[in-house]
Amino acid sequence: MTRCIETKSVMQMKENQNIEFKSSWRDEYLKWICGFANAGGGRLYVGINDQGEVIGLSNYKTLAEEIPNKIISHLGVSCEINLLEKNQIVYLEIVVPPYEVAISFKGKYYFRSGSTLQELKGISLNDFLMRKSGKTWDESIDDSATIDELNPEAVNAFKSGAVKSYRLPNAGQEADLTKLLVNLRLMEGKNLKRAAILLFGKDPQKYHLTAYLKIGRFGVKDSDLLSQELISGNIFEMADSAMEILDKKYFRKSISYNGLHRIETPEYPYEAVREILLNAIVHRHYSGPPIQVSIYDDKFMVWNFGTLPENLTIEDLKRKHASHPRNKLLADLFFKGGLIEAWGRGTIKIIEECVKAHLPKPIIEEITGGIGVTLFNNWRAYLKLFNLNERQILAMEHFNENDKITNKDYQKITGASRETTSRDLADLTQKKLIESSGSKGAGSYYSKK
Repeated sequence: MTRCIETKSVMQMKENQNIEFKSSWRDEYLKWICGFANAGGGRLYVGINDQGEVIGLSNYKTLAEEIPNKIISHLGVSCEINLLEKNQIVYLEIVVPPYEVAISFKGKYYFRSGSTLQELKGISLNDFLMRKSGKTWDESIDDSATIDELNPEAVNAFKSGAVKSYRLPNAGQEADLTKLLVNLRLMEGKNLKRAAILLFGKDPQKYHLTAYLKIGRFGVKDSDLLSQELISGNIFEMADSAMEILDKKYFRKSISYNGLHRIETPEYPYEAVREILLNAIVHRHYSGPPIQVSIYDDKFMVWNFGTLPENLTIEDLKRKHASHPRNKLLADLFFKGGLIEAWGRGTIKIIEECVKAHLPKPIIEEITGGIGVTLFNNWRAYLKLFNLNERQILAMEHFNENDKITNKDYQKITGASRETTSRDLADLTQKKLIESSGSKGAGSYYSKK
């Protein structure tokens, strides 16, 4: 324990993923220390109120002696305890390091997420404990499954894809199925892993009831279910069947001609849809509900159960980022089979395909315990989400054929005055639909974000 004068104003800090303020000490705050230890570590300040104001502690000497013993006794972890001073007011800093093993408090597990503390239960707890053990769900053994329950055709299809992708060029020469499974880390001793059943099983749903995909066509409201499909089988077959059913039964196509050649353009980019489905299959939490594909007149959404890893955000998905597969073996085998890339480019590819097709960028969001990706087949449907007026919608449609728009362009398109144009463009900028060139005067313009 050290005593020091704090050089950085605490008023500049806010509660976040790694910082928590408490006005006084209570033993129940050991939960917060547990939550920090199970996440990325953090700092608990005692003697600071919720507004970040230092109010101090009258019993800081006693707490500085008692708290380390309580942490060791109840949690079995070691933390750094510092006495800090601001304007001669003393408060306490507890520095909690991250732990690779799972830490519990009174038999319960807590986890710091954002600025909240969560008690882990059920599926979330199982997932957390498995992650702390260094394994993912798909690496665990399916005790009762046997090699006879694998489909040789599915295995051969994988081998063919692996050879064509040059990622396993010698896979086609391996005739011994057991040896192949061992080399792919899908078998341990004589036991199959869960990934083997999902990838190559004749009936994966026999062992994992929700390992299927559900497609629904809806009317105006979510309660207006017009038709639905359930797609089962191994997850390679699931991906192929889903793409075929969506393409032939649910997605509309516009018809044009280039001379005598008939050209059919689907309402959603094929590669974007394929990438969304593959991502959902690889990254879903297979202990939860099935993948759900919802189709409306103006949008298409895929939802899969399972939130993002703690070190990844929605914004990270929109730029180059490290790959954090929930199911390491599934991701590895989909990569080796030539179906996905390994470098976290899936969501970037989806965005690029939508932009190439002159459609809005997808909406990616955490919703109801999972990740939802929504594509729109027209700009107006997308722009309704931002409460735009008709002038602004016309201006945004201008970007379908143009890279930028000026104040004069806006006036010409909409018939608005210069003052109204300035207000509308400022609103579109604030809503992050467009961005200013930064220049002023005749050379200024706005581009789509």
